[in-house]
Amino acid sequence: MAISKANRLSLVEQVVSQIETLIESGEWEIGNQIPPEMDLIKHFDVSRNTLREAIRSLVYAGLLVTKQGKGTFVKSTSSLGVAFQRRIQRSSLFETLEVRHALEREGAQLAALRRDQEDIKKLRFHITACRIAAEEKDIKAYEQSDIQLHKSIMGSSHNALLIDLYEHMEDSLHESIHQIVRMSSEANFHLSIHCTLVEAIIERDVKRATEAVNEYIAQFKKSLK
Repeated sequence: MAISKANRLSLVEQVVSQIETLIESGEWEIGNQIPPEMDLIKHFDVSRNTLREAIRSLVYAGLLVTKQGKGTFVKSTSSLGVAFQRRIQRSSLFETLEVRHALEREGAQLAALRRDQEDIKKLRFHITACRIAAEEKDIKAYEQSDIQLHKSIMGSSHNALLIDLYEHMEDSLHESIHQIVRMSSEANFHLSIHCTLVEAIIERDVKRATEAVNEYIAQFKKSLK
């Protein structure tokens, strides 16, 4: 069997790899503008053409986005995330809800097993924010608080891959929560079952946490039908 000699990474590939590491590590955060071109040329010790080719490659992959007259910004933490988001955009709300169900059920179960005191503080903070927004009938504030609550639950799972996958579903999460809140007859149920979920996680009650997720997803599926 013929074995090909391994090729060394080109300068462009090396720069791409280093930028991907900066993004994935969080040093370059999503939404932030990347450093000026001359700073990057000095940092990577490459020519302008090499840097620009690397940037174009990352823009094409979806990790960066160039805004006319403004500059280049971080768009996603990974090319996998970009592909995942594009796939979600081609899916129905019902399909994304089924995937949400699988992720949130697993997240709730792990959270009930692994949550620590810092997690409990965050969960209580966000469920209180949801309750206050509901009492004040502030729909926008409720949606934002509810999204942060869900992300805190996933964060309490302490599973980095699960958290990352869920992060890429944020747009669909916004849409589904928005639809629930618009159904005023179900808004109170939505808050009540989320209070139950938070209590179950804090009490390390895996079964009740799972049942809470199953219950609110089932109710939302019923509404969509």
